[in-house]
Amino acid sequence: MISARTTVVCSMLALVGAMATTPALAESGPGYDDPNNWPQYHRSFNAWRYSPLKDITTANVKDLKVAWIHQPGNITHGLQATPIVIDGVLYYISAFNNVWAVDAATGKTLWHYEPKLAPISKQVFYAAASRGVTVGRGKVYVGSLDGRFIALDQKTGKELWSTQLTNQKEEFGALFSAPPQLAGDVLFGGTTGGDQPIRGKIYAVNADTGERVWTFDIPQDDPESFPGESWKVGGGSAWMPGTYDPRTDTIYIGTSNAAPDYFARDRKGDNKWTASLLAIDPKTGKLKWGRQEIPHDSWDFDAAYEALQVKDKDGKDVIVHLNKSGFVFVMDKDNGDLENVWQFAEHMNWVKGIDPKTGALIDPVYPEQGKVKLFCPNLLGARSWNHGAYNPGTGLWYSHAMEVCNEVSSAPDDPDSLKAISALSLGIESIKLVPPPGDKPHGRLDARDPITGKRVWSIRYDMPPLSSVLTTAGGLVFTGDMEGNIYSYDAKDGKELWKFSAGSGLRGGPVSYKAGGKQYIVIPTGLGSHAPGFLAGAYPQIKDLPGGAALIAFTLP
Repeated sequence: MISARTTVVCSMLALVGAMATTPALAESGPGYDDPNNWPQYHRSFNAWRYSPLKDITTANVKDLKVAWIHQPGNITHGLQATPIVIDGVLYYISAFNNVWAVDAATGKTLWHYEPKLAPISKQVFYAAASRGVTVGRGKVYVGSLDGRFIALDQKTGKELWSTQLTNQKEEFGALFSAPPQLAGDVLFGGTTGGDQPIRGKIYAVNADTGERVWTFDIPQDDPESFPGESWKVGGGSAWMPGTYDPRTDTIYIGTSNAAPDYFARDRKGDNKWTASLLAIDPKTGKLKWGRQEIPHDSWDFDAAYEALQVKDKDGKDVIVHLNKSGFVFVMDKDNGDLENVWQFAEHMNWVKGIDPKTGALIDPVYPEQGKVKLFCPNLLGARSWNHGAYNPGTGLWYSHAMEVCNEVSSAPDDPDSLKAISALSLGIESIKLVPPPGDKPHGRLDARDPITGKRVWSIRYDMPPLSSVLTTAGGLVFTGDMEGNIYSYDAKDGKELWKFSAGSGLRGGPVSYKAGGKQYIVIPTGLGSHAPGFLAGAYPQIKDLPGGAALIAFTLP
């Protein structure tokens, strides 16, 4: 379904200009360290998703062959994980929190852990969703579907400790769909629940014992921010992995939309700290600073995505943060002060713009009860949670986008509809995903200057890809689409260099590592998550796409 796929190279001048704004980086330090492994979720704390390995290049990538395939056997919601690879062992998670340790050179299973999940977890909305594990301190850490942090022995997979953190019966099945992350001896993470009538929280435990250390409550008990008791059901959960910068001992983690999503009458105010990027002290759980990107969010525009760290033209570290709203916020890493805000989405009508100096919304258009209104981007965002990648060699950030809108009529939640544990607090009478005005719904892979947003090249797809992106020092970009096509592109100009049909679409995170002296590219395949179901409103053909779950490793002959 990517017959409309075309590569648009804006100009070589644009490429040179983009590279000129990025200081030359020595091949050492964050992003380059530990090159043979993929030791954490984004490989490095700056969230680059960049591998310094360069045995596989633009010249030989066409020769990639399948080295091995690992199939977990359970295909519900596909494979959504980013594998972790350390010293020749690959760790990943499949549906229902099944954890696997695999020989990274052969694909042989070394151990398998299947948790005993509480029966109530079968009733939750996000049942099956498992997006990764964290490995460190001799342990493999899991955020579970029944609201626990779990630690396994890294060598054997034996369960070492388990800490119950949520009350699923009272918190609409709040669970951990993403892996908790390490910040020294602290393990932290947030739950699902931005679309549910709960108070979002970020939890931290001692990474060695599982003992609770602190809890950060996201909606604030503040009459000006959340009137009355609306904060108790204000949503705002931090449902994607945060990152930890050891240089400043700081956690960066984004939060989701306020609840109810589209009906905001009873939560007047800015609704802090929903739709925000937070900088938190890992030892105390205290807020160092916060940047609320969408005050009084009434469109389901989370700020939960990765906090990319790069240098601006003056050599200062900044955070580049994509919001579901279709805007990218560039901010000072140490205090959250804005350096720029640029528009990522092509189709945008919910606001006229965002002030790049103050962050103020310019003439926002809000949903209305009893009136169907068109909003672009849609509730899945200008991009879903699938992550972008940054290549320090080109100075470019590679990220997927989707150009799909939704028609919404808001309404207060019916109390009777909120009795089930799986209930959502969307605040709608109706919602429908539709094409953008004057255009067909589509997806893109953009290569952009992360500071200015200047687009250097772009590839258009008929259906929005849901895979994360990998880029390498070999000058390559790897990703895939919903039909199961895996691509490698030239990082400089977007030229397609290699393609492989995996049989089922991609939703997880590609990685690269070295084992037995050879560089591997490993791609999680198997279409899943709730996003394809929502997108079926604009793409009926999605319903006919096959499911699956297979980890496919490629290497050179």
